[in-house]
Amino acid sequence: MPINGEAPGARSPRRPWRYEISVRGHLGETMRLAFPALRAETRGADTVLTGELPDTSALYGVLAEIESLGLELIEVRRLQLP
Repeated sequence: MPINGEAPGARSPRRPWRYEISVRGHLGETMRLAFPALRAETRGADTVLTGELPDTSALYGVLAEIESLGLELIEVRRLQLP
């Protein structure tokens, strides 16, 4: 039996990932409301949206919202949770 107690071949549950998504410019309160699952922080001339997303489709939803609002995407960073 594996060390973690799971049966051989068993899938481990998916864990959420923490993301940092940078966009150009400062987002006002109305724009920040478009991303309720993420915390917005101004860094220099840009805004960084940070938070946990449960899966890839949630990330794509955030990216689609960024595009639909006409925001310029600078960077997406995925950070594994401890």
